[in-house]
Amino acid sequence: MARHQPKLVVLTGVTRGLGLAMVEKFIELGHTVLGCGRSRDGIDSLRRGHRPPHDFAAVDVSQESQVEPWAARLLSSHGIPDLLINNAGVINKNAPLWQVPAEEFDAVIDVNVKGAANVIRHFLPAMTARKSGIIVNFSSGWGRAVAPEVAPYCASKWAIEGLTRALAEELPRGMAAVPVDPGIIDTDMLRSCFGGSAGRYPNAREWAEKAVPFLCQLNSRDNGKPLDIPK
Repeated sequence: MARHQPKLVVLTGVTRGLGLAMVEKFIELGHTVLGCGRSRDGIDSLRRGHRPPHDFAAVDVSQESQVEPWAARLLSSHGIPDLLINNAGVINKNAPLWQVPAEEFDAVIDVNVKGAANVIRHFLPAMTARKSGIIVNFSSGWGRAVAPEVAPYCASKWAIEGLTRALAEELPRGMAAVPVDPGIIDTDMLRSCFGGSAGRYPNAREWAEKAVPFLCQLNSRDNGKPLDIPK
């Protein structure tokens, strides 16, 4: 199996789905993972399974008051990340837009958009000062097209596309910000929309076998390019 130069990876949303699968694959390939998620039980499980230098913390990325001290601690204890992946995300329950409660709409925007911005705000100054590092913001097929009954989620991922491409124009040479569509994967989130038909798609572990090596090879030439994880 080909190996990449070991990287320091900051990854959000690590306690389930794609995030958890990426943790396992990054570590298998010899990288150090600094991850966060909202589930304390999930974080405790990751801590038991993966000892230092890996680091896992219970952080809600939608709350800047939690992101700021987490980022400061990691930058002090581990240094500047080579790869920063905003993966944390939630989706609304299937419904026409006018039937989605305001608090549910807010939660999707707060995690998917504001959460990514919070993480960027507190890691990017160190990365830009060093003038190296890759920022990956997970988008979606619904960030480039749409579907009924997931309008809040579509709105959040279209926002991620624009935010990431604008960020790409602000970075110094040698860095990249990349909006990445992970594809259609059988996760709890997909099952909330697709039901049992989600089982027709690869599961998260199968997906990570191609996704993690792909993410590891991103470089400054990919800056601002909307990319897809290879199938």
